[in-house]
Amino acid sequence: METLAERYARGRLFFELKDYIGAASILTEVVGEAPGDLAARLLLARAYYHSAQLGRAESELRLILERDPAEEYAYLLLGRTLERQNRSADAAPYLRLHAAMTGSV
Repeated sequence: METLAERYARGRLFFELKDYIGAASILTEVVGEAPGDLAARLLLARAYYHSAQLGRAESELRLILERDPAEEYAYLLLGRTLERQNRSADAAPYLRLHAAMTGSV
């Protein structure tokens, strides 16, 4: 029987191998069992983003920011996700927040 940590590691491996749909499938189960694990949730959001499941990525990222407003990468990824959905005006505040948090221009 595979532990939760082992499934997370397998999901991460699938992600690193660019099998984003496979990674999302594994990570969905991990997040289902450990909904408070923001690292797993962020990796799931990234897998959704890279597999063009933008609505799902957006939902996960909003949840992450609700739980941890200091998660700077989530602001960037949410902004990029919204941009890919042709929602530049919606994306702008998140991209500005990311820039302010990281000191990037």
